[in-house]
Amino acid sequence: MQNTADLLPKIDSPSLPKNQLALPNYESADRQFVNLLEVEDLDKTVAAKPLLVSDFESAIAYAIQAAYQQEPGDEAAHRFLQRVLYRINRLNLFWYDDLRRYNNERSHYLRSVRDRIEEPWQQWEISQIDVAALQKLPDVKQALRDRAAADVDPPLTDLDRYLREQMTAAGYRHLLVIASFDGLVEASRLSRILGGAGNEIQCTLTRVLIEEYGGGRFPRKHSTFFAQMLAEFDMSTEPEAYFDLVPWQVLAGINHNFLLTERKRHFLRYNGGLTYFEVAGPVAYRNYLAAAQRLGLSQAAMGYWELHIKEDERHGRWMLDEVAIPLVDRYPQEAWELVLGYDQEKSIGDRAAAAVVRSIQATEHN
Repeated sequence: MQNTADLLPKIDSPSLPKNQLALPNYESADRQFVNLLEVEDLDKTVAAKPLLVSDFESAIAYAIQAAYQQEPGDEAAHRFLQRVLYRINRLNLFWYDDLRRYNNERSHYLRSVRDRIEEPWQQWEISQIDVAALQKLPDVKQALRDRAAADVDPPLTDLDRYLREQMTAAGYRHLLVIASFDGLVEASRLSRILGGAGNEIQCTLTRVLIEEYGGGRFPRKHSTFFAQMLAEFDMSTEPEAYFDLVPWQVLAGINHNFLLTERKRHFLRYNGGLTYFEVAGPVAYRNYLAAAQRLGLSQAAMGYWELHIKEDERHGRWMLDEVAIPLVDRYPQEAWELVLGYDQEKSIGDRAAAAVVRSIQATEHN
C-alpha cells in the first residue's frame, strides 16, 4: 500500500521559528512578485541581486507558517500564497495576452517558489482526509458509485436556500464576478491531460473537453455563454479582471487542479476530482438559475447555467461510467486514489462555495 507522502511534491522546506520572522506586508510583496514575473531574465537577475527578492522571500516564509502550521490558519497568509501560486500556474496556459508575461515561464526560481508553497499546502490539504481509510476500501467502484448517487441530487443546504431565496441582484452580480475567474477560461486545465496514448478513456475525456469548447465553434463555447452573462450587466469580460475579489478558497481549488494536471502521477486523483465536479456541478447551477429566475433576469443573464445543467448531467455519467470505473480496472492497486481525488475535490469545493456565499453576503450588506 502506497505511503501518503508519495502523493506529495518532494522538496526541502526548512521551518523557522515564527518569532524569527518579521510580520510581512503581503500587498507589497504581491506587487513585488508581479513585477518580478516580467523581468527579462528572472533567474539571472535573482542570482546577481538576491536582495531584490528578500522581502518577498520573507513574506513567503512567514505566510507558510501562518497558514499551515497554526490553527486556525491566517486568512491573509492563505490569500497571499494562493495568489502567488496562481500567478505561476497560469503560465502553463496561453491567454492571448502580452507575450512578455511569459518571459519566465520556465524559470527555476519560479519553480522553486511554487514547490516551496505547494509542499506544505498539500500536506495541510491531505491532512484533512482520512487517507488510510481510503486505502482500505473493499470496493472502490462501489465507493465511487455511492458517492455519485449521493451528490447528484442532495438535500438543499442552508447555503443553497440562501442563494435560491435570498440573494439580491447585487449579490448575483458579485457571484458572476467570482465565477468569471474560472468561467472565462473553462476546462483549460483538462486539456493538459489529454495527450498520450489513445484509448476509450482518453476519448471520453476528449469528448468532455470538446463539448466544453463548443465543438470548436466560438459562439457555442461555454466561456462565450459566460461572457454573455457578464456583458448583460456591463461587466468586464476580460479574464482575471476581478482577480482581487476572488476568495483564496476559490484560488486553492484552481491551483489544486493545476497541480494534479501538471503531474501525470496524479492522473487518477484528477479524474476522481473531475468526476465529482461534473456529477455535482448541476446542483450549484440550479441554485444560480433559480436565483436568476426569481430576480426576473433576462435569458442572456442566466443562459450559461441552463447549458451547464444539461451538459454536466451527461458529463457526470460519462466521467463515472466511462472514465472512473474503467480506471479502477486498469489500476487496481492505486484505484483508491480516484476516491481521494473525488473527496478532495468535494472538500475543497465545499470550502470555496461557503467562502463565495460569505463574500456575496458581505457585498450585499455594504
